[in-house]
Amino acid sequence: MFPSLDISASGLAAQRMRMNAISSNLANISTTHNEKGEPEPYQPRFVVFETDDSVGGKGAAGVRVGQVEVDPVEPLWKYEPNHPDAVKEGPKAGYVAYPNVNMMTEFTDALEAARAYEANLGAMDISKDLLNQTLKILA
Repeated sequence: MFPSLDISASGLAAQRMRMNAISSNLANISTTHNEKGEPEPYQPRFVVFETDDSVGGKGAAGVRVGQVEVDPVEPLWKYEPNHPDAVKEGPKAGYVAYPNVNMMTEFTDALEAARAYEANLGAMDISKDLLNQTLKILA
């Protein structure tokens, strides 16, 4: 009914998904095994946005999460021979594979997502005020 509110709402939903991926990356920064208990480091996730033409109209469009992808980066190897997830044999014997998650990059992305979320909230407030003023004029 109100395209400007719909566009901002799509931005809020997209940034919330982005923040979920970032918080998952930070929460698993030292996870060295998968859900099955096998030694496999957590792979960081990132959100891919795409245009949502079903929201908006007249040249404007919303945004949606196209997909959440796994970043196929090489793990960080640390020598910890007594760790239960350490490699038992081979050239990496005694090394543990840790997720290659950069905390500073994640914090920067989180700050950017939070600012984008706030900007969408601000746009919604302005749209709401404009709609209220229009109703006052028409009444």
